[in-house]
Amino acid sequence: MSRQPEGPPPPPVVQRLRVRYAKRGRLRFTSHRDFARAFERALRRGEVPMAYSAGFSPHPKVSYAGAAPTGVASEAEYLEIGLAEERDPEAVRTALDQALPPGLDIVEVVAGGPPPLAERIEASHWRIELPGVTADEARAAAGALLAAAEAPVDKITKDGRRTVDARAPIVLMRVSSAPDPSDAGACAIIDVVVRHATPTVRPDDVLTALRQVGALSTPVTPFVTRLAQGLLGAPPPVDDEPITLVDPLREVVEP
Repeated sequence: MSRQPEGPPPPPVVQRLRVRYAKRGRLRFTSHRDFARAFERALRRGEVPMAYSAGFSPHPKVSYAGAAPTGVASEAEYLEIGLAEERDPEAVRTALDQALPPGLDIVEVVAGGPPPLAERIEASHWRIELPGVTADEARAAAGALLAAAEAPVDKITKDGRRTVDARAPIVLMRVSSAPDPSDAGACAIIDVVVRHATPTVRPDDVLTALRQVGALSTPVTPFVTRLAQGLLGAPPPVDDEPITLVDPLREVVEP
C-alpha cells in the first residue's frame, strides 16, 4: 500500500494572480533558479497566503512562463501564483516588490483566469544593443539574415547539442542607432520579434546567425533586453509603426 502524507490536504486555490516582473541592472545576471528562490522568500516575507501542492514535499503554487536567459535584462517576465485566500492584487504587488531586492521588480499584478497564461504568450520582442557596430553594418547583416531561406545554428539544450533554424521564427527585425554608452564609437540597435518555438530561439541564437550569415562583427559584448512578450495579434507592423504585442495580462477572462 502506498504511503500517504499525514494530516489534512492543503487548502485549494481560491484566487489566481498573474505577475509581471522585471530583471534590471546587475540583477539581469540572476539565474531563473536564483530568482525562483528569491521569489519564494518574498512570498513568505510578504505574507502572501499561498496555496500548496499535496504530497510529502509541498511547494507553493507558482507557474513560470518562459524565463529570459541569465545575463539578459527584461521588462516583461511573467508568472502565475495560486492563493488559498483572496487578496487585493495591488497589495500583493506592493508586498512582493518590497520583499525583493532592487533590480528584481514587480511591475504589475492582476487577477488571473482562463485561458492559461502560456496560451497568451507566443512571441517576444528583444532589443539588442551592439556597441562598436554602426547602423549600416547591422542593417547589412540583418538584411542578409532576413533574405536567407534558413540560418542553422548549433545550440546546447537539455537534450544535448542541436541544430536549429534561427531564421524561421523571426517575425520582424529593425535596425536603428543610439549614443554608445561604452564609448566604442557607434552603437547599433536591433529590435527583433521572435516567435516562440521548440527548441526556443533566443537572442544569442539570432546573434550567431547574424555573424554566420551576415558576417557581423561584435567587438563589444551585446546588451540584450526583453521588452515585451505576448500574442502577435494584428499583422506585424511595417515602416516606422511601433512594435506591439498583445499584453498577456490584458483581456483576461474572469472565471
